[in-house]
Amino acid sequence: MLLSVSDLPAARFLAETIHSLIPVTVNGSSMGRFATVNDERIRKGECTDIYFKRTEEILEASGRNPRVEMEITAGTLPGEWAVFCGLDDVISLLEEKPISLMAMPEGSIFYPNEPVMRISGSYRDFARYETSILGFLCHASGIATASLAMKRAARGRSVYSFGSRRQHPAISAMVERSAWIGGVDGASNTCSPEGVPLAGTMPHAFVMCYSSPEDAFRAFDQHAPKDVPRVMLCDTYCDEKRESLTAATCCASAVRLDTPRSRRGDMRAILEEVRWELDSRGFSNVGIFLSGGITREDIGQYCDIVDAFGVGGAIANAPVIDFGMDIVEIDGEKCAKRGKRSGAKQVFIDRSGRRRTVLAETPAPAGVLPLLECYIHEGRVVSRPSIADARQRVLSQMKKMVKIPLSQKKT
Repeated sequence: MLLSVSDLPAARFLAETIHSLIPVTVNGSSMGRFATVNDERIRKGECTDIYFKRTEEILEASGRNPRVEMEITAGTLPGEWAVFCGLDDVISLLEEKPISLMAMPEGSIFYPNEPVMRISGSYRDFARYETSILGFLCHASGIATASLAMKRAARGRSVYSFGSRRQHPAISAMVERSAWIGGVDGASNTCSPEGVPLAGTMPHAFVMCYSSPEDAFRAFDQHAPKDVPRVMLCDTYCDEKRESLTAATCCASAVRLDTPRSRRGDMRAILEEVRWELDSRGFSNVGIFLSGGITREDIGQYCDIVDAFGVGGAIANAPVIDFGMDIVEIDGEKCAKRGKRSGAKQVFIDRSGRRRTVLAETPAPAGVLPLLECYIHEGRVVSRPSIADARQRVLSQMKKMVKIPLSQKKT
């Protein structure tokens, strides 16, 4: 088929259609249009570090396939503790593989050097999956940990995850799931897992589409669904105080300040001024919602005057938990590389919250609870984590953390 110059739109459409049907090839492997690896390739172990593939091939050629116990631990954490998250993805990856898996329940608080997971099986049967296993756990646990840190700092104020735009859209569901487990009160991304409340206000672009902020606020109040809170963004053109007062007259339930750090000056003074003017004009029922580069330190400084926080990069781009996956037994014999402790282990916790890491073969002391539970037994999934249970576990532990100083939790 020949196309003339006059048919350029048709030619462009044909070219784009053909391009969309041709998979992108990198190093001989196909990937998605948006430079993502699909679920099937991950499940097959094709997303791995090259040395695992070579290790597998050499072990096979040598006729070696020892039975091993491998533990996942983190020697250092971003703070004193962290939240274990990502277990559900690991189970989906390893189900039907000839292995057994023990782990702390998703949403568990853990400390440095505590094993959060133990995998048992013949090494060649799961060696290539280490890359994905650690990727699932490191990233999700980092987000959940940051979320809990934000929620603790807020001292009862609401915290929302607004940061999925700071990550690749293909992982937005994971970002919001992890943040929800970590304790946030809602998330902004429409691909959040079912059950996560969606929260959002309006972008500056919306306000700029009208002749004035007042016109934008009135349009929002008139046309937004009735169950959507009337939170108006109040720093598009004028100072925060002036636009906040305008929003208050347009039925705002709260005013959102998203002032960039480069323009903030004394943020505390701005917040106090806005609060004063709203109160003095009879709008004490109008809350203040703060967003825009919010950190845990910001939340701690302003939670006495701010009613809710929208947190972006400090959650979505949180430091990953630096887990490692190491052999602790080979063919029933205890062994470990330098810097690691040999032998399969269990973590016990008593009613006061004190914890002990001991060899798994050690009988459980009276009145303690073992934290590592069985999730896969010889390839069969025996239990799956619930996102609701994981979140509740986090929130329950947060209350106990207030009562028991963290420095006294370990023995």
